[in-house]
Amino acid sequence: MYNKRRKFDPRYLLILIIVIIALILVVLAFALRKDRNLSPIEKIGKDTSTMILKVVGAPFDFVKTKLTEIKEKDNLYKKYKKLQNKESQINNVISQNENLENEVKKLKEQLELNTILSDKVFLNATVVTRNVGYWYEEITIDKGKKNGIEKDMAVINSKGLIGKITKVSNYSSNVKLLSNSNMSDKISVKIKIDDGYVYGLISKYDSKTNTYTVEGISQNVDIPKGANVVTTGMGATFPSGIEVGSVNKITTDNFDLSKVVEVKASVNFNDLDYVTVLKRKGK
Repeated sequence: MYNKRRKFDPRYLLILIIVIIALILVVLAFALRKDRNLSPIEKIGKDTSTMILKVVGAPFDFVKTKLTEIKEKDNLYKKYKKLQNKESQINNVISQNENLENEVKKLKEQLELNTILSDKVFLNATVVTRNVGYWYEEITIDKGKKNGIEKDMAVINSKGLIGKITKVSNYSSNVKLLSNSNMSDKISVKIKIDDGYVYGLISKYDSKTNTYTVEGISQNVDIPKGANVVTTGMGATFPSGIEVGSVNKITTDNFDLSKVVEVKASVNFNDLDYVTVLKRKGK
């Protein structure tokens, strides 16, 4: 007679599975409680996972930060370039406005000349060329024979006498300046003093000091510094009363017989853009 092998009852297996599931549910329920304290193992696991996340995430955070900085710098540079372009445009506009204001000012000054020398007809003109080698000799203006200009007509600007017409073509003219080195025609001027005028002749011009030398004045006359100097009107070229300058210095000639007066020119011969020709009436 032999012992039969006992067969495993499936009911035991089912009971075991149910018990394991129940234990897992109990553990999970306990672990999910919000107000419970962490066990030492959980603390270690949580701290370890946090540290790992920080170490792994640090390079990514660094790269992200640098990319953000580069993008911000690029945006700032673009804004800077835009502002720089705007600044350049503003400077150009300011420069153009200053030039326009200067031109308008000069034109207004020229127009104000119409209130003097009523026996003359005023013709405003623009300086078109000026030879650098003969800067103080002559200029060319954009008015000529077709505009009624003739040789020897006086030319002025808002500050005073400039010179006279020497050559005329149909649409342009040459003006011989008072600052020319070859002043063959001496210009008669008068200097204002307390009881009237004293008369003399402009003999030369000094471009370094922008002054005329006036000779032929009596030694006995007392001339104040700063006295006004104008044309006398003697001769057919320059009318009387055109501004020439003001007395700057008084000396005597080599023979101590007459005074030599240094006159500061009222005109700046380095800045001639617009001029006025004094035409004779009927021309």
